[in-house]
Amino acid sequence: MRKIGLIGSTGSIGTQTLEVVRAQRENLQVSSLAAGRNVDLLLAQIREFKPEVVAVAEAKDAEWLAQQLRVESWVPEIYWGTEGLLKAATEAEIDLLVTAITGARGLLPTIAAIKQGIDIALANKETLVAAGELVMALAEKHGVKIIPVDSEHSAIFQCIQGSKKNEVSKLILTASGGAFREWDIQRLQEATVRDALAHPNWSMGAKITIDSATMINKGLEVIEAHWLFGIPYEQIQVLLHPQSIIHSLVEFCDGSQLAQLGLPDMRLPIQYALSWPQRWSGAWPRLDLASIGSLTFSLPDYAKYPGLKLAYLAGQAGGLAPTIFNAANEVAVTAFLNEEIKFVEIVDVIAATLDQFSPQKAEDLEVVLHIDQQARYKAAELIKKGR
Repeated sequence: MRKIGLIGSTGSIGTQTLEVVRAQRENLQVSSLAAGRNVDLLLAQIREFKPEVVAVAEAKDAEWLAQQLRVESWVPEIYWGTEGLLKAATEAEIDLLVTAITGARGLLPTIAAIKQGIDIALANKETLVAAGELVMALAEKHGVKIIPVDSEHSAIFQCIQGSKKNEVSKLILTASGGAFREWDIQRLQEATVRDALAHPNWSMGAKITIDSATMINKGLEVIEAHWLFGIPYEQIQVLLHPQSIIHSLVEFCDGSQLAQLGLPDMRLPIQYALSWPQRWSGAWPRLDLASIGSLTFSLPDYAKYPGLKLAYLAGQAGGLAPTIFNAANEVAVTAFLNEEIKFVEIVDVIAATLDQFSPQKAEDLEVVLHIDQQARYKAAELIKKGR
C-alpha cells in the first residue's frame, strides 16, 4: 500500500489523482490533502478518503471545516496558510507527495517534503522552473526520486527507462498549439479570455490553459525537462502535434526514436507516477489508432508564439532568469484573466520584467524567493503603468 499526500486536491490534476486512487484502492491510500478555497469539494474529499492531515488557504476555512466535521467519526488535523501546506507535505505518513497546485506556491512544500526524504510526483512545473538547480541538488542529497506527472515529461520518463543518459541525443516535446493554433497573428490582437480558455484537446485549469494558448506552458516544460533529465537546451525540441496522441519522443545516439502514445487523458500519466516502477491495470479509455487516422507535426512559429522563444532564452541565460520569467508570467496571466491586459500583452509584460533585472545566480532558496517576489512586484507595476 502506497501512502500519498496531495497538494492541490480540488484542482484539475488533484481531482483526477483522486479518480486514480478510487480505481486503485488496493494500492493507494490518501494520507494528506491540501486545497485552496474550494472547501465544499475538499469536505467531500475528506469524508471519502479520510486523510490524517488537511490544509486550506485561510483560517476561516479551517474553522468551517472543523465545524462541519465535529460530529464525524474521522476528524483530521486541520491547518491553513503556508504552514498548512508544509504540514500537509510532511506531517502525515507519506511515501509519495503529489504536487498538483499551480505556480510557485508549490516550491516550499516540495522542498519541505524532499528534506523529509519523501519522493515527489511532480505536477507543478513551476517548482523546477523557479528553482530547478536547488531542487534537483536537494533531491540528490536526500536520495529522493522526482517522478514527472506532466504528460510530456512522463512520456520522456517512460521512454528512457533502461537507458543511460549518454545514449540520449534529443528530447522532443509535443504541443497541441492551444486554443489559437488555427488563428493568424493579426486575429490574436482581439483574443478574449473566453477564446483562450477553449482548449481543443485537454481539460485543465484556467492558468495552464492560458499558458497553453501562449505556448509559454511548453516553454516552462522545456526548462523543466532540462532539469529533470539533465539535457542541454539545444538538445530539447518542440513540435506542434495537434492530435495530442504522441505525448513526447526521445531520440537516441543511434538515431532511433521512441515515443509514448495515449489519449489526451491525464489519468494515464498520473497513474504511472503513482505506480512507478510498476505498471498497474487501468480502466481508462484505450487508444485506437485506426479511429485517429493520421498524426501530423510541424515546427512552432516563434512570431506567433514569442513566449516559447523567450522561455528558451531565459532557460539558456540561467541563474534567476527562469524565476523572473515564471513570476512575471503568473502575474500577467492573472491580469489577462481579469481583463486588465490583452492576450498579446502577456509576453510583453514578461519581457519587460526580465529587462528590469541584471543577471544573478540562484545561490539559495532565500534569494530565489526574494527575486520571485520582486519580479511579481515589477510585473504588476508595469501592468499598472501600461508598460
